[in-house]
Amino acid sequence: MSAPRSELKGIGYEIFIGALSLLSIFNLFLVVLTRQDEDLQNVLLIMNAIFSGVFLLDFSYRLATAPSRRGYFFRHFGWADLLASLPFPELKFLRIFRLVRVVRLLRGVGGRKVLRTLIRDRAGSALYTLLLAGVLVLQFGSLTILRIEDDAPGANITTASDALWYTIATISTVGYGDQYPVTNAGRIVGSMIIVVGVGIFGTFTGYLANVFLAPRKKAPEPVDTLTQLRHVLDLPGVTVEDVDRVLALRRDGPVT
Repeated sequence: MSAPRSELKGIGYEIFIGALSLLSIFNLFLVVLTRQDEDLQNVLLIMNAIFSGVFLLDFSYRLATAPSRRGYFFRHFGWADLLASLPFPELKFLRIFRLVRVVRLLRGVGGRKVLRTLIRDRAGSALYTLLLAGVLVLQFGSLTILRIEDDAPGANITTASDALWYTIATISTVGYGDQYPVTNAGRIVGSMIIVVGVGIFGTFTGYLANVFLAPRKKAPEPVDTLTQLRHVLDLPGVTVEDVDRVLALRRDGPVT
C-alpha cells in the first residue's frame, strides 16, 4: 500500500492516529487475555467504541479533504478505514492498514523533519500528547483499579461503569467521592491518576490560555513602489538620474 504525501494531515495528528490504531490493535489481544473476566472486557469494549468514533471522524475528515475521493477510497484503502471504524470485533484487524499508512507517510517525510516539525509546533504536539495520555490513563487506570478493587471486601468499584466513572472523575480532578478505592493498592493507583490528571489539565489550561490570549502577529503592511522610491532617494549620494537608470534597466533589460 502506497500513500502519497498529499494525504499527510499534520505530523502530530498522524502520530496521534497511529498511536490510537496501535492501542486499538493491542486491545484485541487484551480482550482474549481477559475473556474470563466480563467486567474487564466491558471496559475494553467501551474503549473500543470510543476508538471507533474517533476513527470514523478521521475517515470522514480524510475523505472530505482528499485530493481524489475515489482514489483515497479505492486505491489508498479508504474502504478499510471505513470498515475498521465500525464497532464490529471481526473488522478491527483492518486498523492495521491505518497504522501502515501512518508509518509510510512519516517515513516519506523523514525522521529529522518529523522531529523539527514537532519541536517547532510545540503547542500542537503538547495537545496531542495530552489527548493520548488521557486515553491511556482512562483505559489502563480503569482496568487496573477494577482488577484490584473488584473482589475486595466493602469495595464499591465492582463494574466497568464504576471503574470508568471513577477514573474520569479522578483524572479531571473533580473527585465526587461516590466511588473510591478501599485497598492500599487501589489508593496508590488512584493517587497516580490524580497526579497525572493534574498535569494533563494544568497543561491543557495553559494551552487554551495561549490560544485565546496570546497576541496575534500582525501581517506587515504592503509598501507601494512610490514609497520605496522615496526611501531610495533619501539615501546619501543617490540622485533622480540613478533611479531613472535602474528603472530603465528593469523595464528594458540589460543592454547586450
